[in-house]
Amino acid sequence: MREYISAVDLRSYKLINQLQERAVALRLFSLLSRTGDGHLYALALAVLYLFGDRYEERVLAVAVLAFALELPAFFLLKNSIRRDRPCDVLSTSRKAVQPSDKFSMPSGHTSAAFLVATLVFIFAEPMAEVAFLWASLVGMSRVVLGVHYPSDVVAGALLGIICAVTSVEIIL
Repeated sequence: MREYISAVDLRSYKLINQLQERAVALRLFSLLSRTGDGHLYALALAVLYLFGDRYEERVLAVAVLAFALELPAFFLLKNSIRRDRPCDVLSTSRKAVQPSDKFSMPSGHTSAAFLVATLVFIFAEPMAEVAFLWASLVGMSRVVLGVHYPSDVVAGALLGIICAVTSVEIIL
């Protein structure tokens, strides 16, 4: 079963990574990836605070705790799993960005994006579909740009969701 999952992961990576060959797709996914760099998270939290449906006074506490859980968990997983990035081990892989570290599992961009999307779902549900679409595209962008396998993105999404839900359970 593990070999099958690994083969599907590799085939999916190669298929998605080929989108780089299209200049428009490369520009679009490069932009989407940059939206997950972190600078927009403060803006997202301000929007949640101002326009959230409930618990506005606790949004910042929940978000701070969620990131306080996510960052060490992310670094612990990344440095424990130590999975090489596809762009470093696959000769057919194309890398369009310089990753900030050596290892690929889990995807930090995806983890943070899904953390924020989950908080949007909890505090401002009408905006949740857009938030999860954005988070999914951030994750996909990391595969298109050659720095993550699809399974890295799935692991990052799960990590972000778990940290957001855990922080809500603790604070609320």
